[in-house]
Amino acid sequence: MTTILVTGGTGVLGRPVTERLRADGHEVRVLSRHAQPYAVDLVAGGSGLDAAVAGVDTIVHCATSPRGGDEKAAENLIAAARRAGVRHLVYISIVGVDRVPFGYYRSKLAVERLVEGSGLGWTTLRATQFHDLLVMLFQGLSKPPVMMLPAGVSDQPVAVAEVAERLAALAVGAPAGRVDDLGGPEILTFPHLARAYLAATGRRRPLLNVPLFGKAYRAFRAGGHLTPGRAVGKGTFGEHLADRFGGSRGKG
Repeated sequence: MTTILVTGGTGVLGRPVTERLRADGHEVRVLSRHAQPYAVDLVAGGSGLDAAVAGVDTIVHCATSPRGGDEKAAENLIAAARRAGVRHLVYISIVGVDRVPFGYYRSKLAVERLVEGSGLGWTTLRATQFHDLLVMLFQGLSKPPVMMLPAGVSDQPVAVAEVAERLAALAVGAPAGRVDDLGGPEILTFPHLARAYLAATGRRRPLLNVPLFGKAYRAFRAGGHLTPGRAVGKGTFGEHLADRFGGSRGKG
């Protein structure tokens, strides 16, 4: 069995990746800002990062922050991986990072390029957005009495467990470069997804489709973040809502 380091290993994706790898008998180290014994800030780097990477065969890089710093974190991780002689670096990215001029997507694309040029064996998987992200978005959008949605936008949410399973399989294989995208099973409009969320949480809100502006919005509206040819996920958003909210209904 190999020794695998999972960055962001306590996060939404990193935790199930870690669990899957450990269930398969691999030694897994979890790196995050607060998880001992490998509590490391990747943006800061330092000797703690070298200690975390020492003796590691494969790194699964799940750590990310929409607030910035991903590129510096990747640079530090790659440098430490080179020093340690890591064989394989696996990176999780997002479908559409090369088509949607959105700030966070641009950062993810920049990290992809750093991984590709790292001199390490590498694998990059792009996935569509997780079900949990949509739930978080709708939680915020449903706070006002009217739920405003970006007009003309659809989404293709995927189960985080399915992405974790795919990453774990890639981690124990040979470096494969850019692999096929992993998209959720359904492409649904925002009003459809919002109504499903409202029904699951017992809320009632009128929906208002609001046209937005800018290149990023036009790219989302054009479906740049979707991968209809790779709708290979199994778990639907409706099933996720049922699992998460069950028979209970919120008020609002």
